[in-house]
Amino acid sequence: MLDTRHSIETPEGIALQLTVAGPGVRGLAYAADFMIRGVVLTIFSVLFGLLGVTGIGLLTIFAFVLEWFYPIFFEVFWHGQTPGKRFMDIKVVNDNATPVTWSSSVVRNLFRVVDFLPLFYITGLVCFCVNSQFKRVGDLAAGTLVIYNTKRKAFKFDSGVGTRVAPMPLELQEQQAIVSFCERVPQLSPQRSCELASILAPVLGEHDQQAVDALMEIGNGIRGAE
Repeated sequence: MLDTRHSIETPEGIALQLTVAGPGVRGLAYAADFMIRGVVLTIFSVLFGLLGVTGIGLLTIFAFVLEWFYPIFFEVFWHGQTPGKRFMDIKVVNDNATPVTWSSSVVRNLFRVVDFLPLFYITGLVCFCVNSQFKRVGDLAAGTLVIYNTKRKAFKFDSGVGTRVAPMPLELQEQQAIVSFCERVPQLSPQRSCELASILAPVLGEHDQQAVDALMEIGNGIRGAE
C-alpha cells in the first residue's frame, strides 16, 4: 500500500505529519479550476465582444492574466488554495510546511509550461510517478508540496486514559497550559515531549515519559471536569 504521509520536524521539535495529495485529487482540483476559468472567460468574451476590435485585444490581455495569475493570486491570498483546491480540501505549502510565498507560487506556476510538455502534462505526470511526494516539475523547482488540508483536533476527555488530580491547586492559565501541552503531544517528538514535561518534574515527582503520562492524566482530568 502506498504511504502518502510526509513527516517533518520543526526547530521547536514539533513533528508534523502531513498527507501528500496524489495526482488523482490534484487532477480533479485542476479540472475544477479549469472550468471556473472557462466560465469567467466566456462571460468576459461576451462583454468584450461588444467593443469590436478593441474588445479582442482586451480579451487577449484578460485571458493571459487569468491563466497565469489566477493560481498565483489564490495560492498567496487564500492560504495555498485555489477554488479547485479548496473544493478538494488540499493546499500548497513550502517543503517545511510554512505558507506558500509569492516567489514560490510564481515559480511553481511558471513551470507549468514545462509540466505540460510535450502534450497534456505528460512531463508532469511522469514526474508525479517517479517522486514519492507526488511533486511535478514546478514543485521541485519552487520547493513546494501539495498536501491535504488537515486541521488539528482539540484535546478531549479520553476514557481510555486515567485521570489524576494535580498535586497543587491550578490557576486557570496553568490548566490551559496543561491542556495545550496535551493537544500538542501527538505532534511533538517523544524526546521533545519528555523535555517539556520534565520541566515540572519537581512538582510531579516524575521524569521523562512518566512525566508526560502524568501531565496527560492531569489534562484528562481537567477536560473531563469541564
